[in-house]
Amino acid sequence: MHLENLNQTKEVLNMMKWIFGGLAATVAILLLGYNGLVSKDTTVTAAMSQIQNQEQRRGDLIPNLVRTVQGYAAHEKGVFEAVTSARAQVGKLTMNVDAERLVADPALQKQLSDAQQSLSGALSRLIAVSENYPQLKADQGFLSLQSQIEGSENRIAVARRDYIEAVRTFNASIRKFPTVVFAGFFGFDKKPEFEVPAEKREVPVVDFSKS
Repeated sequence: MHLENLNQTKEVLNMMKWIFGGLAATVAILLLGYNGLVSKDTTVTAAMSQIQNQEQRRGDLIPNLVRTVQGYAAHEKGVFEAVTSARAQVGKLTMNVDAERLVADPALQKQLSDAQQSLSGALSRLIAVSENYPQLKADQGFLSLQSQIEGSENRIAVARRDYIEAVRTFNASIRKFPTVVFAGFFGFDKKPEFEVPAEKREVPVVDFSKS
């Protein structure tokens, strides 16, 4: 009888060992999946923040560019007004808006993207003015600003592409097993896959001098 009880106890212990082992493995898988989603979610927000940083960098260059061009082509009033207005619209949309809010609000993303594209177009027209003013084209300050803005445009294109890829990677992850089981429970919902035009997702070498 004693031996039978001992065997039963061993069986219970072995069963408990398997149960706890299974639970531990499940918890480990859940933790790995959760941490992976946290990492991917952070990557999406960081990618959006990078877009903002590059667009802000370009925006900071604009006043100096306008003043430089005005020094040679003061009568190009319509072009200056277009740039100033487009920059003001971007500033209005970005005021007190952080990356997390932009990620969660596709309508605001589209508004801001449209405003930024309008600003790019206005800048292109502004820099094209230099074609009519040889002295402006030779101005070192103008050439430096032109080069910096061209670089900013290229970095913005790269940042937009990286953001789209980060969102797609995140959305793919929450549809995979086992993360699909708990993603929604922890608040990891699908992120809006906001699309920018194909030409804006490329990594072009922007050259305003060819406008």
